[in-house]
Amino acid sequence: MKNSINIKNRKAKFNYEFLDKYTAGIKLAGTEIKAIREGKANIAESFCEFNNHELFVINMHVEEYSHATHFNHNPKSERKLLLQKRELKKLEKEVTNSGLTIIPLRLFINDRGLAKLEISLAKGKKLYDKRETIKDRESKRRLDRIQKEYK
Repeated sequence: MKNSINIKNRKAKFNYEFLDKYTAGIKLAGTEIKAIREGKANIAESFCEFNNHELFVINMHVEEYSHATHFNHNPKSERKLLLQKRELKKLEKEVTNSGLTIIPLRLFINDRGLAKLEISLAKGKKLYDKRETIKDRESKRRLDRIQKEYK
């Protein structure tokens, strides 16, 4: 099976500092997985939160499947994430006690054809941290240009 689907959240690296990464399964409807396999999903504005000791991804946009009938799914619905019980307890404890957040980083299809979501326990960056990130990125570009001239 072709698994070239790799949808990334590019804003996350700029806005958050990652602490722990997990790979979670997603509970999807039939038309949702078909739309994801077409690459019609967006996780840029999404986040995760707990509801009754279960983890849900909020604001993940999966477009409606083009070949579906009136049984199509809601594009912005909450989707349950599937993790082991001990991982859920650890994440819930960290979120409630430390004030950290859970951010989706990457949506992909694994070797078995299942949709997986890579999530991270993250801490929001301050404005000066973001400026530091921009400065580092620009200095790296400058060095790469200089090195390219002398090769």
